[in-house]
Amino acid sequence: MITKEDEISQISMKRPHIVILGAGASIAACPNGDRNGMKLPSMQDFIKTLDFDDSINPLKNDFKLMNFEDFYNLLTKKEEYLKIREELERKVYAYFKKIKIPKEPTIYDYLFLSLRRKDIVATFNWDPLIVQAYYRNKDFVELPELVFLHGNVRIGYCKNHDTVGLDDIDCPKCKRKLEPLRLLYPIKEKNYGKDEFISKQWKILSDYIGPAFMITIFGYSAPKSDVRAIEIMKKPWGKLKDRNLEQIELINTTSKDELLETWKEFIHTHHYEIHKDFFDSWIARHPRRTGEAFYSQYLLGNVIEDNPIPRKKTLNEIWIWIQELIKAEKEID
Repeated sequence: MITKEDEISQISMKRPHIVILGAGASIAACPNGDRNGMKLPSMQDFIKTLDFDDSINPLKNDFKLMNFEDFYNLLTKKEEYLKIREELERKVYAYFKKIKIPKEPTIYDYLFLSLRRKDIVATFNWDPLIVQAYYRNKDFVELPELVFLHGNVRIGYCKNHDTVGLDDIDCPKCKRKLEPLRLLYPIKEKNYGKDEFISKQWKILSDYIGPAFMITIFGYSAPKSDVRAIEIMKKPWGKLKDRNLEQIELINTTSKDELLETWKEFIHTHHYEIHKDFFDSWIARHPRRTGEAFYSQYLLGNVIEDNPIPRKKTLNEIWIWIQELIKAEKEID
């Protein structure tokens, strides 16, 4: 039996744990809306949530039954829809820019604190929640790498000096304000190499995927317009026959059959788990020790005790709880 105490002292896994976030993750992080009650939209209710009615009246018969992905693709087909599309993009940016993370801990806070520096979080989301969670925890402990696969309203970039940071700060080298990122919208033929920043973000993720021992895909449904994204991730993952020791973890409310069909090119036989709740995941049940716990249970055949990260009312309470894990890591270093 591997106890909680045993697990805390085991720091042996060097390979990265990859977490990929979709819209469902932000919705789960703020199920009741943001700090001011603003709702996090999914592709299905995007148009209704952001109240596009005024700007898309000329297309009211077309958009009523569409999700945002299909509707945006429609707007790219005809030049006459250009102004409507530009107005829609302005509304999207303005809406997400207003979103504020709740003061109490969110799933994104638990996520960052439950991973280590060797790991990576890759988000497809435009909203600033993940950025706000990152910055309010970064001074407490070294956090995992964070990359933005479709851009983000809170992040800026200096092309001249390859500097990434909050969009309201200056580049430390040229002293110019970082430029807001261009959001990548859901068109069917995405060109991830066209935008310099996004291309580099994908390169970082690809470099992590090769040596990864586990990929957790949280709230990302891999829409049909993102075929290219799957292709890019699949390349470093390689052939399934060579992934007989790795694990795919899916956190999603979609049906099992649909999820397995979507991610079949990444799953070696039975090497997968599906959870509807983040707190049932390896990350939440074995914070900062996902690799060690997985290896101990499935490769060494040990019975392991969960060490779930507690749901607290304040970030300070979580920081206090996690100190024991961090202390053990520092002793190894």
